[in-house]
Amino acid sequence: MATTQAPVVPPKRRRIGVLTSGGDAPGMNGAVRAVVRMAIHSDCEAYAVFEGYEGLVNGGDMIRQLHWEDVRGWLSRGGTLIGSARCMSFRERAGRLKAAKNMVLRGIDALVVCGGDGSLTGADVFRSEWAGLLEELVTKGELTQDQIDPYKVLNIVGLVGSIDNDMSGTDATIGCYSSLTRICDAVDAVFDTAFSHQRGFVIEVMGRHCGWLALMAAISTGADWLFIPEMPPKDGWEDKMCEIITKNRNDRGKRRTIVILAEGAQDRHLNKITSNTIKDLLTNRLGLDTRATVLGHTQRGGAACAYDRWLSTLQGVEAVRAVLDMKPDTLSPVISIRENKIMRTPLIEAVQETQKVAKLIENREFDTAMDHRDSEFKEYYLAYRNTATPEHPKMILPKEKRMRIAIIHVGAPAGGMNQATRAAVSYCLTRGHTPLAIHNGFPGLCRHHNDKPLSSVREVEWVEQDAWVNEGGSDIGTNRNLPADDFETTAKCFEKYKFDGLFVVGGFEAYTAVSQLRQAREKFPVFKIPMVVLPATISNNVPGTEYSLGSDTCLNTLIEFCDAIRQSASSTRRRVFVIETQGGKSGYIATTAGLSVGAVAVYIPEEGIDIKMLARDIDFLRDNFSRDKGANRAGKIILRNECASNTYTTQVVADMIKEEAKGRFESRAAVPGHFQQGGKPSPMDRIRALRMAIRCVEHLERFKGMSADEIAADEQSASVIGIKGSQVLFSSMGGPDGLEATETDWARRRPKDEFWLELQDTVNILSGRSSWGGGRRMWGQHDS
Repeated sequence: MATTQAPVVPPKRRRIGVLTSGGDAPGMNGAVRAVVRMAIHSDCEAYAVFEGYEGLVNGGDMIRQLHWEDVRGWLSRGGTLIGSARCMSFRERAGRLKAAKNMVLRGIDALVVCGGDGSLTGADVFRSEWAGLLEELVTKGELTQDQIDPYKVLNIVGLVGSIDNDMSGTDATIGCYSSLTRICDAVDAVFDTAFSHQRGFVIEVMGRHCGWLALMAAISTGADWLFIPEMPPKDGWEDKMCEIITKNRNDRGKRRTIVILAEGAQDRHLNKITSNTIKDLLTNRLGLDTRATVLGHTQRGGAACAYDRWLSTLQGVEAVRAVLDMKPDTLSPVISIRENKIMRTPLIEAVQETQKVAKLIENREFDTAMDHRDSEFKEYYLAYRNTATPEHPKMILPKEKRMRIAIIHVGAPAGGMNQATRAAVSYCLTRGHTPLAIHNGFPGLCRHHNDKPLSSVREVEWVEQDAWVNEGGSDIGTNRNLPADDFETTAKCFEKYKFDGLFVVGGFEAYTAVSQLRQAREKFPVFKIPMVVLPATISNNVPGTEYSLGSDTCLNTLIEFCDAIRQSASSTRRRVFVIETQGGKSGYIATTAGLSVGAVAVYIPEEGIDIKMLARDIDFLRDNFSRDKGANRAGKIILRNECASNTYTTQVVADMIKEEAKGRFESRAAVPGHFQQGGKPSPMDRIRALRMAIRCVEHLERFKGMSADEIAADEQSASVIGIKGSQVLFSSMGGPDGLEATETDWARRRPKDEFWLELQDTVNILSGRSSWGGGRRMWGQHDS
């Protein structure tokens, strides 16, 4: 048989293929874009395999080289633009033999596969058979020994694209948060109808073997009852569900009823539970006007949310790095995320653990199945169960261990504040504590402390907090003022209301407030109570954490704004928009949004702006537009943090670009302003608010029974809960190793070391700006 000569590829210029397989998930396009551009940046060539493994088997035009401009605008597109198909022929050795031949003929020796566990299993099998496949191709005369010699090793890297979030070893899969957003939007939309008519709604979401979507949707929408495959309800669940729903409606005044179930819902005997079964049960037994809704494939569609955009981008970049790092004996990795850290996990281990859960469910070993889910999943499940049914008898503490816990919001409003308060109140009521809401921050506490009718401190009842489940902003009010403005009155209020613990939700002002109270303990002993800060600020600038409530909501509203602006810029073909972002003296929001929308450049306070930087960026834009000639929808976006420079304002930068363009292209300024604070909080902010608020109350509980001096002596008595790398932990504020002394840049109101700064390099790499000398390494760090 005649053979086709394989191209000769220089050793340093590797060819990396990328394919999407199985289903589709929002964010897959972002992963492909990142792989393509990172490969080109790394002096490699990028090839897309169209229609998944089908394209790999058929070859020809289904394997095509992609260039830099080919993936422009892909971040905001839904589905997968290179196609996805379930390929039966690849499951057979004969199909894999054809695939191996096509890869050798194309000179491709590495493959990045984005798909579910089945697709990744197939990829790992392909790699394990690679040497044998090549030998067989030579034996059959389809390839020569010279052709296969450069390709003795196949490197495989996996990216998990799945809306179900069913892969073990990772907190999130590409697409899961976008799908969760669709679900929450749908449930939020029926809230008003359900409330107006006192109706019940049964919502069925996707998830045959994994209940992640259903669980997170139940948390995000305050569902009355939940069905997931990992933990079926116990026998007699019909009575228990009706009892809870009746209590919620009659005793707690709840006018709407929401039940959420995964499509794989079943009882403990593996009998399927359907949405219609639940609807009929509520209608016939409770006389409830009930509707059933199956959301179906609407959950898969649409543009990716902010989280999936930056997750897919960072994982795509890491996949290329992993390819270049791999050696012949390196196990195929899958790129995962734990809390806030991108990691590499052995692919086969993750797949085996994932498949083990499904088998445990089939064998009705439900408790073991839950144990084999990530610890975060089980924690969320327990948190939902303990707050959805406040009268859980095993949770109530004896009277001597109950506390009066004050809840206060400090700083600017942020998405998730209400949800954190709701979670804290629910958990307090579950435990028997008394939750006390302080209205309008520290000024509200002090203003009416002698005027009981106008008192801003009051107990919160269950029915009130339920309304906060999807509300943005701060229902109890927030204020930037600090306790140091009036320590005397603040101390009198603490004494008057007999606070046993203080739960503070807010940004850098909240952090500062607890710092002031801690330092004032010697003069005002009443402050010797445990205090904890739950960071909530769109700026994400609180020391002790890499994630603050509200930052994800802000990112989603900002990319929605940027997508609309880019559409305008692209329609006119030759326009640059300079968009001003909030964030104070922290560039986190600008940088992460830049990663999520594919910005040309991002200007942040940590780097500042100078004339040389602007000149280089204008040259970069000139070159882009001259080569593009308007043919590829060449709208551009530049993001500028509000505090990046006092001189080079957003309008000034836009005017300079317009002036220097000399008519070749246009420039406009746009300021979304407080639109960035968001409306309804994103699902991520809602669920993390629940998880972290409960942990905060649990943290306060451990100080009950300690004397005031013992509390003050414990450095953890004034702390911040946060995500650091792959962990959720409490960081003490005081002491020689505390946050105040080691991690806080008080002048700039941000942490001394900002974990996300390295993302600036990624923004510059993927925009092509780094090749023009832009970016942190060239300009260094300074404030303007």
